[in-house]
Amino acid sequence: MTRNARRFGGAPMAAALLIAAFVLVHTSHAAPLNLATVSCAKYENEVLASTVPGYTADPIDTVMWLFGFSIAKSGERAMYGDSLTAFGFALDTECKNNPATTLLEAVTTVKSKRDNPMDLTRLDCATFETRHVGLRKSDPESANTLTMWLFGYSVGLSGSHILDPDGLAKFDAALEERCIKNPEDSVFDALSAERVPSRAVPKQNASSTAASKAAGPKAAGP
Repeated sequence: MTRNARRFGGAPMAAALLIAAFVLVHTSHAAPLNLATVSCAKYENEVLASTVPGYTADPIDTVMWLFGFSIAKSGERAMYGDSLTAFGFALDTECKNNPATTLLEAVTTVKSKRDNPMDLTRLDCATFETRHVGLRKSDPESANTLTMWLFGYSVGLSGSHILDPDGLAKFDAALEERCIKNPEDSVFDALSAERVPSRAVPKQNASSTAASKAAGPKAAGP
């Protein structure tokens, strides 16, 4: 028996602890960000610094999601593959100049340079899926980051303003399913809230919206 095994009560105890740790890791959920209650100061000092309790998304993925969300809110139907840095710096400046404003306000008002647009209404699902599957195999990290942009864009279209990293896999699966079933559709069609019933962010119905207004503002999220 090793020294570590004695310390933890022998091999059975050590194995039990390892199993417990595995279960805790794989059943934990990342805390979502409510853009309407997160201030620019919190975004600058905690979100980008990865110190928000429970929020585990990579800062670059967070900015990608916010970029996609911002583009959707602007009414544009294009992806700007070379403009993430410009958007990130523009949002950073906006938040430093207005620390008390909400992240939602900052993201929906900030203006940044747009380079090399890819029209989402002209990119068909079949072409997109072929490229995306290839990217998943060759560069999973980049594929994940790209999906975060699409996720943010889709949430922006849906009318929600919640960034929930745990919804990424479900969103990706729903988008893939939609594109496989409707390869002739454009990626914009697939991302639209009305066109993807199995998407990760369900569209609010009138009754739930009315109930939310009647209940008044909710407590601030992370």
